Order: sequence, then C-alpha cells, then structure tokens
Amino acid sequence: MWAALGKFVGGKVLTAILIVATGASLIWFWKHPEVLRALWENLKSVLAWLGFVIVLPWATFFVPAKVVKTESNGAAAAMLIGYLLVDALVAFWLAGWSIDGTLTWVVVLLGFLTAGVYNFLVCDFVAEKVDDSV
Repeated sequence: MWAALGKFVGGKVLTAILIVATGASLIWFWKHPEVLRALWENLKSVLAWLGFVIVLPWATFFVPAKVVKTESNGAAAAMLIGYLLVDALVAFWLAGWSIDGTLTWVVVLLGFLTAGVYNFLVCDFVAEKVDDSV
C-alpha cells in the first residue's frame, strides 16, 4: 500500500514540477527571443557535426580495408588519429574557430572522445567485414 501511495504522490509531484518548468521555460524564451535564436544556432551546428562524425567512417569504408591489408598497428592508429583530426577541424570550423568557456571546452572534449570511440568501433566493424570476405 505504501509503495502504491508513494508512486501516486511521486507521479503527481513530478508532473507538477514538469508543468512548472515547461511554463517557466516558455515564458523565459518568450521574453528573451535572442536566447532561443542562439540556442537554435548552436543546436544546428551540433547536429551538423554529429551527422558528419557519423557519416565520415562509413563514407570512407575503403580506408580501413586498406589499413587491414597492411597489418600494421601504426597504420591503424594513424587512421584513427586522422579521422579524429578531421572531426575536430569540422567542429572548430562550425564553431567559427573559437570556443569560449570551461564548460564548452569540457563538452567539446567529451564530444571528441566520443567521436574517437565511435570511429574505432566503426573501423573495427568494417575491418571484421574485410577479414571475413578475404
């Protein structure tokens, strides 16, 4: 009984918090439209960068295939570093070559780390497919 009562009351409290937060954010953006425009500009750049990061290793599927044939860890590391450098250059270009603020740098560095891991996983998948076909 207490668990059901806790879920009921917790659900009502959470709903009230979400309604108040939504209303407050709508009022904030209504009174400060420049913040909303800046938010959309940043969001467009982030989505463009994410799209680029996702497509890059798949669009260059022939590069991991050639690196696998060399059987060199150095070549594989150079390929992954190259992908990460291209990702970073595109990110800086989309940001207008300037990134300000500690929080922004932390988010950007986490994005680069995530892009590096994603590139590794995709290249590993492509390399396995090349090994299976040979």
